[in-house]
Amino acid sequence: MKIAIQMDYIDSINPHSDSTLLLGIEAQNRNYEVFYYTPDKLTYKNGSIYTKAHPIKFFDNPEYYYELGSEFILDLRTMDVVLLRQDPPFNMTYLTTTYILEQLAPKTLVVNDPTSVRNNPEKIFPTLQHQFMPPTIISADIKEISDFYTEYQDIILKPLYGYGGRQVLHLKKNDDNFHTITEMLFAENNEPIIAQLFLPEVKSEDKRIILIDGEIAGAVGRIPAYDDIRANMRVGGKAVKVELSIKQQEICAALRQPLKDKGLILVGLDVIGDWLTEINITSPTALRAINKLNNINLEKNFWDAVESKISK
Repeated sequence: MKIAIQMDYIDSINPHSDSTLLLGIEAQNRNYEVFYYTPDKLTYKNGSIYTKAHPIKFFDNPEYYYELGSEFILDLRTMDVVLLRQDPPFNMTYLTTTYILEQLAPKTLVVNDPTSVRNNPEKIFPTLQHQFMPPTIISADIKEISDFYTEYQDIILKPLYGYGGRQVLHLKKNDDNFHTITEMLFAENNEPIIAQLFLPEVKSEDKRIILIDGEIAGAVGRIPAYDDIRANMRVGGKAVKVELSIKQQEICAALRQPLKDKGLILVGLDVIGDWLTEINITSPTALRAINKLNNINLEKNFWDAVESKISK
């Protein structure tokens, strides 16, 4: 197969933990032809969709983890798969790539499906299964958010389109900083923000669950640093081995068919205790941590699932 990976600048990734690198190595091990490009190189012109790309070789060596061939013009319609792996922010630049890439169907498979990625932002997507969510409000109305805070008294505030634990803020009961914090969150734009009831289980029961083609493939627990409430491994969370509770398995079962129907092959669910908080579909991570803790190979499961879609 011929695979093009749309991702962030490869020099910016962490080769010790990066999931895209892991997927790229496995693609290479299967003798796929693999190409790399960044979103800013994607172009639509008179019906053609192409990019300036590089042939790439991956190495499982943090000191020397890639080698690029010469840049050339790559017609994405000649690819079997385009792997969509750049990080958010989920902004107009990101959205534009989904508008362009969705035109590659049905000949070229884009993973995850760009229409579904665009239509299901990661913090809004769980509202379709709101029975599994903690008390939540999404709004740009400060009065509504203030009333939510008054009702629940101990809450988390975060940007609706943020990622990786950035700008996650904890407001405890009678905190005088409410107006300062909301002013800060709305400083750059008036986009809605999300507020949720603070879940103390975050200290011991924050999990990332990886689903591949709707099926549970693996999970990892994330323990925050002693002086932080954010369990994301990008900001210092520690990975630990976990089992899934009955309720967490119920959440996965409820999402199985909707994810399959939407063409979302690689998905990361964030759960705190038995509450669903996010459905990560843009560029799910933690594959290496799950592999290491459970002696499995999620990258093999992923490409097996992709191959099954291509062969149909």
